[in-house]
Amino acid sequence: MTDWWQRPLQELDREQWEALCDGCAKCCLHKLEDEDSGEVFYTKVRCRLLQEDNCQCTDYSRRSVLVPNCIQLEQGNVDELDWLPSTCAYRLRAAGEPLPDWHYLVSGSRETVHNAGVSIRGRAISDEYVHPDGYDEHIVTWVE
Repeated sequence: MTDWWQRPLQELDREQWEALCDGCAKCCLHKLEDEDSGEVFYTKVRCRLLQEDNCQCTDYSRRSVLVPNCIQLEQGNVDELDWLPSTCAYRLRAAGEPLPDWHYLVSGSRETVHNAGVSIRGRAISDEYVHPDGYDEHIVTWVE
């Protein structure tokens, strides 16, 4: 029998959907979009609700209320979010690709995403400390 995390996204229940998140927190980084080209640039500026040490939201259930521009990643919008990193478990599963060896559902440990250098741990700064007009000074190239 196929493990549930290998099933198509539309077959996952809410608990399975949430468990698929690899914990990299790259989706919680602020992004800038070039108005002319549409190209998206990641910054190292993270949402103030994100705990960088464990890459978890401090108020996940109320995040969209507390941060109105928080984008809710859902089964119905994964294909529309072309800015998701190439390593994102949701993006991989939407494309029918397997999860990487560092994903905790494969490795058995939530630390492997950090040990593999895939998460934002140790690389980001809270948006509390950066003026939105200064995000362009924090563009990074380490998000694929």
